[in-house]
Amino acid sequence: MKIDVIIPIYKPDEGLFTLLDRLLEQSVPIHRIILMNTGREYFDALIKENEFAHRYPKAEVHHLDKRDFDHGGTRREAVGYSDAQAFVMMTQDAMPADRHLLERLVEALDGKVAAAYARQLPDAASSVFEKASRHFNYPEASRVKTLEDLEGMGVKAFFCSNVCAAYRRDIYDELGGFVRRAIFNEDMIYAAGALQAGYGIAYEAQARVIHSHNYSNLQQLRRNFDLGVSQARHPEVFGLAASESEGMRFVKGTWSYLVEKGQPHRFPGFCVQCAFKYAGYLLGKHYESLPRFLVLHLTTNREYWQK
Repeated sequence: MKIDVIIPIYKPDEGLFTLLDRLLEQSVPIHRIILMNTGREYFDALIKENEFAHRYPKAEVHHLDKRDFDHGGTRREAVGYSDAQAFVMMTQDAMPADRHLLERLVEALDGKVAAAYARQLPDAASSVFEKASRHFNYPEASRVKTLEDLEGMGVKAFFCSNVCAAYRRDIYDELGGFVRRAIFNEDMIYAAGALQAGYGIAYEAQARVIHSHNYSNLQQLRRNFDLGVSQARHPEVFGLAASESEGMRFVKGTWSYLVEKGQPHRFPGFCVQCAFKYAGYLLGKHYESLPRFLVLHLTTNREYWQK
């Protein structure tokens, strides 16, 4: 199966070279690596394009202005450059944990599976809260989720992450691709449509990437504001199941994780972080009631609101 890898990049650093090198060392060959770069000046500051093309002949770079970036639309445009039977979406800060990442992901695209997403592991510098989050959202057991799981799993049934996820192109085209405009959650919106069309979404725990962030409380609030906006703007998806119940499961799961790690004293700090997350989420869900200046102050993607 021909495989392309698609990566939106912004202000790349030397870590981009490490990522590309690890992708080219994968156990299955890559046809092309399609980079959607926001801000040509940042790319040129890292490396001259002709030098980059010589170093990575399988990579192609498409430049766009910051005002034109969109979580759904940019990825949708990138897929248009691909002619592979399967494409893998990644972010520039996700690092393959071994040589078998792509092999395991593509193997999971079996039968009526529309997409398969990887297990995300925390890096060594991750906080205990970030490690708890990865432990909760990315368990050790693989599974395939279908619409029948909606009642038992709630919103987690159509959880999928474009930090690292593989897609079958024939099903992608049949479903109409990623939403054209999305401030966030373009992966979950697509996954929900796939489930409703009778397809499955696979979580492949043996496909592993290293990816985590130590966000501050304010960063968590702003990130969750965009998450709330995406849910408010797509009630046809997020109206299928409430997110709040999943949040409570996460709180309970984190408490158990902290006790297991001998750090229950960290739980109050986690509760403060949750308060910032929930405040951002609620503000985002009710963004239409907020003045525009506050929306622009809270969002992480001002360009989305200026289109």
